[in-house]
Amino acid sequence: MKPDDEVRWWRFGSVEVLAGLLLLLVVFRGPVASVISTPRLQTWTTVFVSVMVQAVPFLVFGVLLSAVIAVFVPRSFWARALPRHPALAVPVASVAGVVLPGCECGSVPIAGSLIRRGVTPAAALAFLLAAPAINPIVLAATAVAFPDNPEMVLGRAVASLIVAMLMGWLWLRLGRADWIRLPHRPELDDLSKGRAFWAAVRHDVVHAGGFLVLGAMAAACINVLVPERWLQTLADNPVLSVLALAVLAVLLSICSEADAFVAASLSQFSLSARLVFLVVGPMVDLKLISMQTGVFGRRFAARFAPATFVVAVLVAVGVGAVVL
Repeated sequence: MKPDDEVRWWRFGSVEVLAGLLLLLVVFRGPVASVISTPRLQTWTTVFVSVMVQAVPFLVFGVLLSAVIAVFVPRSFWARALPRHPALAVPVASVAGVVLPGCECGSVPIAGSLIRRGVTPAAALAFLLAAPAINPIVLAATAVAFPDNPEMVLGRAVASLIVAMLMGWLWLRLGRADWIRLPHRPELDDLSKGRAFWAAVRHDVVHAGGFLVLGAMAAACINVLVPERWLQTLADNPVLSVLALAVLAVLLSICSEADAFVAASLSQFSLSARLVFLVVGPMVDLKLISMQTGVFGRRFAARFAPATFVVAVLVAVGVGAVVL
């Protein structure tokens, strides 16, 4: 056996780590069960599981679609589908989000795959922001959650589309190529289409799924630590209520298909503040920032997420003042 083979044999991967954790849970199931029985940990577990249950189906959908784009869609297709000028490609890519019924968990790997296939990053990022917020499922859920306020559907669609386009154009103006560090992909050219497809799926699941778990854990911790009585105090101040719901959207990390029902339940807040919640959430939340870090790199997430947050809040407030 060669020295390199010995090092590779001793190297632990994600499967081995998962197997070890499961073994420890079986051995120490008694103490673990007694610890989890406390109310706070029960709440933490409930929030964590709910975020994962909401997000995983759409993550899988996004990963599968990303693999299809990476393996089966030729690069020449995107040259024909999008305008050649990057500034014009941004609004076209933003509007394309209407046809994809998914959430932010699926849009991240899709955007990464689009960039790999030659789509200008500005257009791919505009699609990343627009798709989770303006697709038919999300808008229908918003209409059901706000039956007496149909203007919330229009406000959400218009504000989200504006933010997506502004961020795409802002990237064209200020973005740098070295800020995006896509993780190394397996070499797919020498594989058959089927094997290349599953290799791409496994790769994206490891990178996006791992950071999704970290984001869901962070969201669960926030839900346990933030007292509910703080919300009522903040709702009485118009400015603080907007900022509070914007920050809450980031911390709760609710899937865009379900966040409208949470916003509707926050009846102590104004419609404008709740619109900010609906616009910010699908574009900037803990699990999304974590997944962007895994797919695009830390330098990208550290710049893109704060800028998106500021633009989303300002645009949502402006649209709310006109529409609501």
